[in-house]
Amino acid sequence: MTLPRRQTVDPAVPGFYHCVSRCVRRAYLCGQDAYTGQSFEHRKAWVEQRLLELARWFSLGVYAYAVMSNHLHLVVHVDPATAASWSAEEVARRWVSVFSVCVDGVIDQRACDERARAIAADPARSAVCRERLASLSWFMRCLCEPIARRANREDGCTGRFWEGRYRCQALLDDQAVLACMAYVDLNPIRAGMCDSLEASVHTSIPGRMAECSRQPDAAPPLAPVAGLATTEAPALTTAE
Repeated sequence: MTLPRRQTVDPAVPGFYHCVSRCVRRAYLCGQDAYTGQSFEHRKAWVEQRLLELARWFSLGVYAYAVMSNHLHLVVHVDPATAASWSAEEVARRWVSVFSVCVDGVIDQRACDERARAIAADPARSAVCRERLASLSWFMRCLCEPIARRANREDGCTGRFWEGRYRCQALLDDQAVLACMAYVDLNPIRAGMCDSLEASVHTSIPGRMAECSRQPDAAPPLAPVAGLATTEAPALTTAE
């Protein structure tokens, strides 16, 4: 039986999660459409760019991801304590970076600065923004909604792009996290999209391999590929 989201994700407790978001009807809306022959492969770059950008502002670390033709896999660590340590000004800066003020499609920096000052000066509003910047649900919302809107504009249509809400599974120990990361990284190979990790684009593994090649003898603990850029970011134990 599927558990309610509130029983899977406790917003006050740090934890690792495997999230999956699928395109509506599992259609290849980010790949090669077998019916029309049209390619939407470029949308994978949209998703990857948005994902890595959001990880800079939320109190969340991305440990693995794979953008597939009809779904998205994420392994993330949510840390409310990181958000709790931010000043009101830092919260406001991050919130406005996610929800910038735009005029005619261009970011209005003056308006953004004014909004940030207003948020920082309002304790109640600042508290709401802080809570949302530590929320997995808000992270997924900010990831998926703009992609859906952009794809619908490109297609000249309306309606859903993603199926309902994302699926989420808690990863309760290091072994579960590492196994899930391997599963996510191997998804393109399993789907026949490539035949090696080096050729696995729009996934976290190329960046992970590049980091290892730069420090072949260091063998550092496994760290997030994006987000949680603090000394408090959790590090997993790695097998020898």
